Amino acid sequence: MIFLLLNSLCQDPDANCKYGLCFRDGKRKVDYILVYHYKKSSVSRTLTRRIHHNDSSARSIKQDHPLPGKGGHLDMGENEPHMDYHEDDKRFRREEYEGNLMEAGLELERDEDTKIHGIGFVKIHAPWNVLCREAEFLKLKMPTKKVYQINQPHGLLKKINSVLQKITEPIQPKVAEHKPQTVKRLSYPFSREKQHLFDLSDKESFFDSKTRSTIVSIVFKIVHCYYVFVCQGITSLLANGVYSAAYPLHDGDYEGENVELNDRKLLCEEWASYGVFYKYQPIDLVRKYFGEKIGLYFAWLGVYTQMLIPASIVGVIVFLYGCATVDENIPSMEMCDQRNNIIMCPLCDKTCSYWKMSSACATARASHLFDNPATVFFSVFMALWAATFMEHWKRKQMRLNYRWDLTGFEEEEAHPRAEYEAKVLEKSLRKEYRHKKKRRHLPEETANKWRQRVKTVMAGVKLTDKEKLTWKDRFPAYFTNFVGIIFMIGLTFAIVFGVIIYRISTAAALAISSTPSGRSSVRVTVTATAVIINLVVIIILDEVYGCIARWLTQIEVPKTDKSFEERLIFKAFLLKFVNAYTPIFYVAFFKGRFVGRPGDYVYIFRSFRMEECAPGGCLMELCIQLSIIMLGKQLIQNNLFEIGIPKMKKLIRYLKLKRQRSLDHEEHMKKKQRYEVDYNLEPFAGLTPEYMEMIIQFGFVTLFVASFPLAPLFALLNNIIEIRLDAKKFVTELRRPVAVRAKDIGIWYNILRGVGKLAVIINAFVISFTSDFIPRLVYLYMYSENGTMHGFVNHTLSSFNVSDFQEGTAPNDPMELGYEVQICRYKDYREPPWSENKYDISKDFWAVLAARLAFVIVFQNLVMFMSDFVDWIIPDIPKDISQQIHKEKVLMVEVFMKEEQGKLQMLETWKDKDMKKGENCNNHSPKLSRSHSGSVSSCHSYHIDV
Repeated sequence: MIFLLLNSLCQDPDANCKYGLCFRDGKRKVDYILVYHYKKSSVSRTLTRRIHHNDSSARSIKQDHPLPGKGGHLDMGENEPHMDYHEDDKRFRREEYEGNLMEAGLELERDEDTKIHGIGFVKIHAPWNVLCREAEFLKLKMPTKKVYQINQPHGLLKKINSVLQKITEPIQPKVAEHKPQTVKRLSYPFSREKQHLFDLSDKESFFDSKTRSTIVSIVFKIVHCYYVFVCQGITSLLANGVYSAAYPLHDGDYEGENVELNDRKLLCEEWASYGVFYKYQPIDLVRKYFGEKIGLYFAWLGVYTQMLIPASIVGVIVFLYGCATVDENIPSMEMCDQRNNIIMCPLCDKTCSYWKMSSACATARASHLFDNPATVFFSVFMALWAATFMEHWKRKQMRLNYRWDLTGFEEEEAHPRAEYEAKVLEKSLRKEYRHKKKRRHLPEETANKWRQRVKTVMAGVKLTDKEKLTWKDRFPAYFTNFVGIIFMIGLTFAIVFGVIIYRISTAAALAISSTPSGRSSVRVTVTATAVIINLVVIIILDEVYGCIARWLTQIEVPKTDKSFEERLIFKAFLLKFVNAYTPIFYVAFFKGRFVGRPGDYVYIFRSFRMEECAPGGCLMELCIQLSIIMLGKQLIQNNLFEIGIPKMKKLIRYLKLKRQRSLDHEEHMKKKQRYEVDYNLEPFAGLTPEYMEMIIQFGFVTLFVASFPLAPLFALLNNIIEIRLDAKKFVTELRRPVAVRAKDIGIWYNILRGVGKLAVIINAFVISFTSDFIPRLVYLYMYSENGTMHGFVNHTLSSFNVSDFQEGTAPNDPMELGYEVQICRYKDYREPPWSENKYDISKDFWAVLAARLAFVIVFQNLVMFMSDFVDWIIPDIPKDISQQIHKEKVLMVEVFMKEEQGKLQMLETWKDKDMKKGENCNNHSPKLSRSHSGSVSSCHSYHIDV
């Protein structure tokens, strides 16, 4: 007996509550945590530690009082310094808000005796009645007692599926949720009146931790506190510093020897590890732990990565075809042939001299790797690939909706945001104030009526149904948005223009170099340095534009969270799309188009001559630009930033807490509570950055794929790392997000479709205007004498008489090649100097332009038609899923029919018993008055029971 008593006294009180996962009683689960800062005197903290040292249960009594705002504040009398006004104000608002939470049915417990100095935690538990009430309101589909068999394939399909399962078994995650299901529980929206339909044998696990935290977060959005005529929800309280954080808890630790197996640990082992990069994702377990919205993101990322495999294979084949045929390419062979002795005009004024075309041999040969007939086929393939990917995702999405019981799920009208309600309240009060000023001559009753309206508003009456923000109220915000977005786009264009000036001036400066090697590498040096500058600017502006997009969305004051998210996504995507692709658009469609000709060049600021493309065209430079920006963004922004910045923030937070900590050795050695550990993690910032980087990558893969066939391969390699990197971040680096129900990926699907349609148009113009594919076809079928490409290079070059140079633009050293040059060549379709209309645009130019425009029209319409055909021929809902959904509906009807039949049978049985009972009552002897009366009373009570 003494041994048991000593054991109970020595037992760690934190172990009873599973180190923060439960309340102090060890039974009620912690569903949510509110964190706040408070100021406490050193005397109070010394006394707190002394009490804890003397009595192990003091912490539970003193700090974890179930009433909000009471625990942890010792009455020190005169010794305790008076807290400042702001702290009192925050404490008052916390007490009011927590009181409203308790009125809503939630249970609270406070803890201020933690290892983190000055940080208090409010533990929140949702009891069974609150869970049932909110689940019914949210129409959550919960599994019933009814179990049915899932239709399995038969015959040949069954054999094929069994073979595929055996083959893919090594790459399947070892989690129970990922195993193929043969039976499924029938689901039905939860109803308190129909609780008998659901399996409530274990009420503790009926609502999992994800669902419990979701319900608490819904209660947070409904509950407000009204302070100084301002409606404040949890968002406003967090923004104003009343609370510093609000988050649900992780299930437990994910590493350690004696850690119990939980979903977080399982996800860390089978999903968030680089060692399992070759395995499928346990999407069902991800959904179970993080919710449908995050589960859909990782499912979409997995489908996108899988679809990149065939695109990468075809892209590598196209690239290898270019490598194999580079020695057979007649135009590049002619450019490299020194016997042709083609003298080109200077690339800049004065400092540059004449040069031989054969010096650009390497560029010409490299251009063929990406500019060959196979790239046209690859562009068509990628357009069809994008359409197939979208259809495949829709089908996958329907399968997930069926498995996750989201069929028939429709989003209810969301509760207005606290900021919107505050704006509506402000508008209503302004209107009442103006109304009062107009009627000052009226008796006092009007003023009393106005006061009564204000009191009604302060009491929490919902105004958003009566009063709404109109476009007039939002016009200043809309105008600011328009001006801000135009300014940011103009800033991007200005930066690109500045890089163009840098390229032109640097090329002219390097051309003065006296060394031949320096002059030969001018183009490569300028291109490489300019692309690196563009990359740095893009990365910096991406972060700036993200903050600006959020600010512009906030001043609009959208009504719901969904509206806020969609507007934010649209603005951020627009700004980041322009930021990422403007330098690439310049190289693809503008560089070399407005150069002019020798003797009549186009100048910027009357001193900088517009740069022109290499003799092999701008496609090679476009490929360099695209590859460096794509790889640089993925490597630096997406991977290094995602790994480095969270770890750096975590380290800074740890050092700050370590510096603030003033605890004795005993408290320092004490194991941290779960909510303390999770507080040190990085807060979840939403899925917008994750989707955004993948959508921008999707643009790199599809928009300019004609110039860079290896883009899908690099995207595939990046995504294999990205999936595990994001998984590790969600499981180990971030606080647990609030689970959000969703049946699709929302506005991102429309953006993907838009990028896919735009990719067809851009690739048509890249093939037609940036590459030499169309000029080669025109020469082959209209101008070639022997039906080959011999003479094509000479056909694309025009002649210029060096005596026609403008004054002050001729080369300073015309004898650099060792002989005097009379005629130099330049790339354009113009009349020769000996023609009557010398240097005018020739007929060949118009023939090539007509062919280019015709190709754009034919390519665009043909590929669009093929994409729409793929969209039409592939059904959105798989046949087996539609059959299962129909089967569920039939089974649900059968369940209710049986229930109604049972009720009718029971009523008939009770009716028969009632009739027999009545006959027995009438046949009783009148002598037995006591028993008679008892019988009558019992009959009466029976009627009442029925």
